[in-house]
Amino acid sequence: MLSDWNEFLRGQTLGGAAVDPAAARAELVLADLSHWGLIAFAGDEAQTFLHSQVTNDLRGLGPERAVFAGYCSAKGRMLANFLVFKRDGDILVMLPETLREAVRKRLAMFILRSKVTARDANGDWVRLGLSGPGAGALLADALATAPGPGIMAMAHTEAAFAIRLGDERFDIFVRPGQAPDLWRALAARARAVAAPVWDWLMVDAGIPAVVPATQDQFVPQMANMIELGGVSFQKGCYPGQEIVARSQYLGTQKRRLYLAHVESEVQPGEPVYSPAGGDQPVGQVANAAAAPGGGYDVLAVLQISAYESGAVHLGKEGGPALAFRPLAYMG
Repeated sequence: MLSDWNEFLRGQTLGGAAVDPAAARAELVLADLSHWGLIAFAGDEAQTFLHSQVTNDLRGLGPERAVFAGYCSAKGRMLANFLVFKRDGDILVMLPETLREAVRKRLAMFILRSKVTARDANGDWVRLGLSGPGAGALLADALATAPGPGIMAMAHTEAAFAIRLGDERFDIFVRPGQAPDLWRALAARARAVAAPVWDWLMVDAGIPAVVPATQDQFVPQMANMIELGGVSFQKGCYPGQEIVARSQYLGTQKRRLYLAHVESEVQPGEPVYSPAGGDQPVGQVANAAAAPGGGYDVLAVLQISAYESGAVHLGKEGGPALAFRPLAYMG
């Protein structure tokens, strides 16, 4: 039962966000991902239904590979973005726990007469994260299998499965009854850390997550969802599809996602300013995480012209400056 897992986890020692700066990206770490929730869609028409609601093509979704996708309002702005994957007849969606129930209820409104159910699946699977050098080998030893090469590749056992998020970064899902044993096997070689460390790894990798403060703010292109493989322009209709497609084909994109560091505490949704925008915000923070060496690393959606001006500040003109770093997947 999930309550047994939670009791087990309370007895574990988890490192905080203060990972050594020189080793933060290179250290082998293990995290509990309970702050990420799961929705399960089941029924004969579950895959067809979800395909009609999200930005990516789910028609070929099978158990061998996950898909990244967004869920938009009629205005083409994301209400959520998430991983979508298949296990035991369920189509599972993983997204921040703070959005899980609201998104489940909204999607359920559109099921109508379709042969689909949408339920909270948090109790079905314990969610873990494993990242760092040797993560794939460690996972293979602990599960007797690991995802093959290629982002979003999956591997399954009877009681667990894993998704490859990067060369050496994995989301792992395990039945609650088997979770303590798997945790012990992984923690024997990986450093157990708290959620803020995992959040920082995702920010550092440039992977945005829509949260309550940023719902209905960004069209997918603004959050680099195309570069991250989260949008299909061949799949047909979904809520907001016409606006997303028009932005792409007319070349009207004026904002995108950037990685930056700021020497100040910051929260998602906070505005950013630049002389290029005068007294009006030029964007806002999408995600933020405490950085290993102090301060915060952020993913910020802002006007491309403001980024090119080189002077962007948090909260107000003359506020803490954003120091930008390149995103690996942007070349």
